[in-house]
Order: sequence, then structure tokens, then C-alpha cells
Amino acid sequence: MPNQHFYHFKMTLLFFIGSVILTTLISCKKNNGGNSGGGNLPFEITFKQEISSTCSQIFLSSKHDDQGKPVLYVAAKEGGLKIYDVSSGAVLIKTIDVSGFAGLHVMNLSQNGNFLYLALGNHLGVNIQSPGFAIIDVGTPATAFIRSFWIDAGLTGGTGVIETEGNYAYLGAMKNGLKIFDITNKNLPVLKSTFIPSIAFPDVNPDPAKYNARGMVVKNNIVYLCYDAGGIRIINTTDKLNPRQTGRYSNPVMNGKPRAYNNVILDGGYLYAAVDYCGLEILNVSDTANINLTSWWNPWNCQANPFNWFTSDGHANELAFDPAKKLLFISSGKSDLQVVDVNNPSNPAFKYEYGGVSNNIGTWGVSVYDKNIYLTYICSSIPFQSNWTGLKILQYN
Repeated sequence: MPNQHFYHFKMTLLFFIGSVILTTLISCKKNNGGNSGGGNLPFEITFKQEISSTCSQIFLSSKHDDQGKPVLYVAAKEGGLKIYDVSSGAVLIKTIDVSGFAGLHVMNLSQNGNFLYLALGNHLGVNIQSPGFAIIDVGTPATAFIRSFWIDAGLTGGTGVIETEGNYAYLGAMKNGLKIFDITNKNLPVLKSTFIPSIAFPDVNPDPAKYNARGMVVKNNIVYLCYDAGGIRIINTTDKLNPRQTGRYSNPVMNGKPRAYNNVILDGGYLYAAVDYCGLEILNVSDTANINLTSWWNPWNCQANPFNWFTSDGHANELAFDPAKKLLFISSGKSDLQVVDVNNPSNPAFKYEYGGVSNNIGTWGVSVYDKNIYLTYICSSIPFQSNWTGLKILQYN
């Protein structure tokens, strides 16, 4: 995604321009009109309201309180953690400044019960920071406070994601790999192990700057990790002191071209992966040692030539999922939001586009809760121009 993937510029200069044979796995075309696409059920998105920020406090990711409180949590990068009451409108009720985290930017967040977990440390642009994370007590959101804060000041690279399962937290620390913490004591998290996947896949001459732990989902001690240019890695963490990789995948059609796996959703035996300017890959991961590509929703024809990353109408970054309706919501850069029907994983169908390429603003994050969509926009210059940051609250039928 923007800035971090500026590194791809060096890579693309080494590639020759040419076309390749189109794979039959490319499953459908994008509807650029912003109206409903495939599927039998009617679908519509309506705008509710927006929250504006500034380019010095970029809104990256957001999550509605998962316990039903009318509260929205926003990772506002330099602006820290922002908490909004969304019961009627959107009212800022609490800010936890980055000064509470030794100046580390808030890059992502997740929730487990009364605790919010923040991935800390900028990985965008030039001010690259150390990796860290914080545990925030949000039992009473208006008086949320820091329970603990961890940093490895000896490292740089920042973080991309944090997830929890049971008494463990899993931190995607970009080039520093996966870090596993015992969080039984919320006041004193303990680092159990660090696992850095090999970069000797899929490229024979890898650039270390492009291999980063960016997005993940954790289920039954298995971590499904987006390793950026390194594809998907599946890591068994049953033994927290000795995690081991049991599977890996990267679309071979993209060999020799820039690629970036950014975010994943797990649904049964299928893994939905946001693959930057290449849309959505649906992977069968029922056998983690033998991952298969079930289908590929590739609306921007990314494989046509190695420079498409710069000109693409979309860059898939974050994913959100409505499991009842089997709808995937994809933040897609300058085309804002794509909705894809995955009732048939072998044939994903475009459902709806909100925003579009002509509004000159672009997205980073997306989340859904109770038919509300929370879409975060960023300031960016590469690979798309966007000079507005904030959050749009939408509703779908």
C-alpha cells in the first residue's frame, strides 16, 4: 500500500514491459459505475456521516466495540488512539496520545473483551519507528487507560497488525516477523518467541525490504500471516516457544512482478487474501501443507505488465466480512470500496463499488458492524493521490 510499497519502484525498473497469458482463474470484471453488480439479492450502500482528520493525524484502521457498546475505536497514527461515541452522530470522547507510547504511532488495533490491543510503530514513509504494542483497558471507553506498553527500542521497522487468542497476543512486526506474547497479566506482557519466516520464497533474489508481517488471522493456535512480497505463510504456534511454518503460497502468475499480500479473512477452509493491486485471492487452506488457489478476483488485470502497480484503479488493503451474507468488503485505494459476493468461493461475484476513482481520495482500512461500514481514508501520493483523511460511516441494506 502507499509509501511502504514505494520500495516496489526499485523493483519495477528491473522488469521488462510485456504481457503474459491470462489465467482462467481471473473470475470477473469490475463494474466502474458504482452500482450493484452480480448476485441475486439487491444491494445498496448509503452514506451516513463522516469524521474529518488532518494529514498530520492519518486515520488508518477502525473497529466498532465488539461487545455492543456504541463506540468506535480509531488507530489515528500520529494522532494516537481516538474513541468516538457513535450512538447519535460521532462524538470524540477520548484520545490517548502517542506520548503514552514513547511517541510510537498507532498503526492498527484489535479488541478482545474489555481490552484493546494497539500495534505501535510507524512503518510508512521516512520516520520508521521501533515495533511495539499496548494494552488499553476499555471497560469504560470514555475513561480508557493504558494497562501496559511494550517496545523493542533496538529494532526498527514498525508494526502492521496485532491479534489475540486466549492469553496470547500475536504482533506482526513487519521485517522483524511474528512476535508472540503471553498476556495473562495485562500489566506485564511477556515475549515468548519471535518467528521470522524465510525470505527465500517466492523470489530467487529477494529484496529484504519487501518482506513484512502485515496482516493476519489467528485460529486454534494457527497464524495465517500476510508476509507482503513473501506471500501467505501459515505458522503453527501450539508450542509458543518454537513456532513452525507449515505452509506457504504465492500466486505463480505474479512471478517477476511486484506483489503484496496485505490482509486475510478465514472462513472455514477458505482464506480470503487482499493482494494489493491484484484484488482478491481465495485459497483452500484445509491442508496447510498443500494450499490451492480456488479462485482469483482480479478486476484490475494486474498481471498484464510489471508497471500496473502505479496505474491501477485499485489497491486492496484491508478486508471485512459479513459471514451471514458471505459478503467481503475491500478497501481499495483510489476506488474506495469494493464489495464481493463469495457465496460460491469458486466464482466470486462483484457486488458493489462505493466511491470510485474520480473523487481524488483513497482508502486504507475497512470494518463492518451491524450493517454499518467504517471506511478510513488516508493522505497519500504513491501509488495514488489522496489529500483527505478521516472516516466515512456507511450503511448497507
